[in-house]
Amino acid sequence: MKNKVLITGITGQDGSYLAEHLIKNGYEVYGAIRRGSTYKFGRLDFLGIVDKVNIVSLEITEFSNVFNVLRDLKPDYVYNLAAQSFVEESFRHPALTSNINYNGVLNFLEAIRILGLDCSFYQASTSEMFGDVMEKPQSEKTPFNPLSPYGVSKCAAHHLVKNYRVAYGMRCSSGILFNHESPLRGREFVTRKISYQMAEMKRGRENPIQLGNLSSVRDWGYAPDFILAMEMIINAKTMNDFVVGTNEIATVRDFFNKSAEVAGYNPIFEGEGIDEKCIDIKSGKVLCEVNKSYFRPSDVIYLRGDYSAIKESLGWSPDSLWAEIAEKMTISDIDSNELKSKYGI
Repeated sequence: MKNKVLITGITGQDGSYLAEHLIKNGYEVYGAIRRGSTYKFGRLDFLGIVDKVNIVSLEITEFSNVFNVLRDLKPDYVYNLAAQSFVEESFRHPALTSNINYNGVLNFLEAIRILGLDCSFYQASTSEMFGDVMEKPQSEKTPFNPLSPYGVSKCAAHHLVKNYRVAYGMRCSSGILFNHESPLRGREFVTRKISYQMAEMKRGRENPIQLGNLSSVRDWGYAPDFILAMEMIINAKTMNDFVVGTNEIATVRDFFNKSAEVAGYNPIFEGEGIDEKCIDIKSGKVLCEVNKSYFRPSDVIYLRGDYSAIKESLGWSPDSLWAEIAEKMTISDIDSNELKSKYGI
């Protein structure tokens, strides 16, 4: 009999890659979709697996709904990848963010406990919990110091998972995932915004790309690499929480520069602060400008993940680093943009 897996957030970047990986390895995959939402299966379609996923209607903020789905399905594994994951949006809707990111996790853990299910639960935690970082790089021992309602909600859920593991002996754990990108990343995220709009420029777009803080430092990994880490964490003999990153850093400026070079431009940055912009030396075309409307009320400046614990305990390490990822994303958007647009990616 195949192992049953329930994935929330299955239509997103991580959920789609995870579903593809698990299906290839013989799992019976169920994907949770919010009731009343517009069902966006573009990534699943793009990966050719939409007909291989069993879709379940689920609102994670409703306990009775979560309870009934888990009672009927009796999954062997639950990957909770669903979240209100946009930092900027969390400042506008802090209560909604908390309800989804914290109460949703509480509903799953309580339902699993009450039902007495023999299943393993994985929670997608985030490097945003480190916020105004207390040390560099960040590890499992680094104190959390979040700078957004999103980060706060994820901290609360992270501690909740640990509490249920310790108090009830449940098989539940979290992966503290640093930024992870891919050609299937949503266009609202800065890396994909850069690669997508860079491809648009190659097709004649005239307007410069508008960006926020170009000096923000991030640890960008590759989503398919991180999927393997999730699977290792949920299958670990001893459940624990792990940082998943690359321990390599770059600024938004660095990522943009690499993408522009891959697209055939010769970029140079001029000016400082909100007056900074990037120009193509060959044509004089302005490639990007800083737009202060993209600055957050409080912004995380530096994130770098020390993944030594998961490497030592589970044998995971990243294969792709940020420069290769920027190249992959830019080439994909240049070569496959029409196809990806067809699927709304």
